[in-house]
Amino acid sequence: MDPVHERLSLFFQRLGEVSDVELLTADASTREYFRVAWKGHAAVACVYPEPFDPATLPYLDVTHLFLDAGLPVANVHAVDGPLGIIIQEDLGDRILRNELDAATPDRRSRLMNEAITLIARIQVATDTAYEMNSIASRQKFDFEKLSWELDFFKEHYFTTYRLGGEHPCSPFPHELSPAEDAALTTEFHELCRELETFAAVLCHRDFHTANLMLDPSGKMRIIDHQDARIGSPAYDLVSLLLDRITELPSPEWLANRRHYFLDVRRRLGLPKIDEDEFAYEFRLQTIQRCLKAAGTFSYQSAVRGKTYFIPYIKPMFGIARRACQSLGRFPTVQAILTRELEG
Repeated sequence: MDPVHERLSLFFQRLGEVSDVELLTADASTREYFRVAWKGHAAVACVYPEPFDPATLPYLDVTHLFLDAGLPVANVHAVDGPLGIIIQEDLGDRILRNELDAATPDRRSRLMNEAITLIARIQVATDTAYEMNSIASRQKFDFEKLSWELDFFKEHYFTTYRLGGEHPCSPFPHELSPAEDAALTTEFHELCRELETFAAVLCHRDFHTANLMLDPSGKMRIIDHQDARIGSPAYDLVSLLLDRITELPSPEWLANRRHYFLDVRRRLGLPKIDEDEFAYEFRLQTIQRCLKAAGTFSYQSAVRGKTYFIPYIKPMFGIARRACQSLGRFPTVQAILTRELEG
């Protein structure tokens, strides 16, 4: 028996119970998920790679915050820190990404609007996060974090993915010259300094359609929220609308989604944001978030063998380049992305 199953078996032995265990897909996570029996009903066991302290575990902290704020996350049934196990509510198997793929245009629009509304509701919980002294209120998309993510992109796209392994992704990979590297770093730092000034609201941080589910009653639920932190009002919206796309959405569609989001924010009592100012912020955040995502996809493909992320890399470059062009800024980023897209 492998160590993970041994820990699950020991957990149930201590309770004097027996449960069948069904492995669930964990996507890019380092945790493993299993469907188990719990008090006569199905539940999900999340097994961490190592023991944890429940008092300081970000997932439990942010779950408590979200539940207190009335946000739809899974209820936690049991926690065993020494064994690294959380037993939580089973939300089923209906991932929003798959629901959208099979939906009619009208239903797809309704589901996207529901997801956008959840982003605004998370932002409403900003004051609650500070009042509870949640770990989410003590972490921020500041210059250090934003620039670290872009450095991660540079390392894992241009080296780990483009040049690494026995079979590089291209027979003629383009390495960054020292001059290009320096110019790219300068533009990244400029971008991150400006984005830091917008970081004022609670963000999920990875709010895409694979991290939203429809539970058995059809209610939309949020998962994978342990990395919540303070960031730009545009951050989660960029992630929802642009993460893991294969075709670039039209500027008109994005403008409509931004308008809807700002209207929901206003109806929920959040401060009004000018549409043109938000479009500017959204484009800045698009560049950073899409390149960050491309770095993650590169790492997951090259290091962890999850090559199903590869088709999403170039679309991330396309949408980031278009945002640069719309802003009329970051010429080095534009030139390098153009080379990668056309090479």
